Amino acid sequence: MSRKEVLAAVRAVPAAKNFVWDGADEDERPASDEELSAGVTAYRKRGRPAGGATKEQVAIRLDREVLAAFRAAGPGWQTRMNDALKDWLHTHSPG
Repeated sequence: MSRKEVLAAVRAVPAAKNFVWDGADEDERPASDEELSAGVTAYRKRGRPAGGATKEQVAIRLDREVLAAFRAAGPGWQTRMNDALKDWLHTHSPG
């Protein structure tokens, strides 16, 4: 069926045949507007969050011991390395 045919078929169903929950089986209960909204919101939040475009991805070669030291501190090592470089810039000239 085409999309138009499906829409026409759905619109042709009389209102008297709409689903009415009898309260007997909770699994057949239609979702409330709040539940539908929460489901749509949760679905949209999947995946990697959008970046703030304040950082740039680059390829850089570093000594193994430098990487090992930052990685040994656990998750967040890249952020800590970025912070260390920012601190260094406060007292040094990059040139």
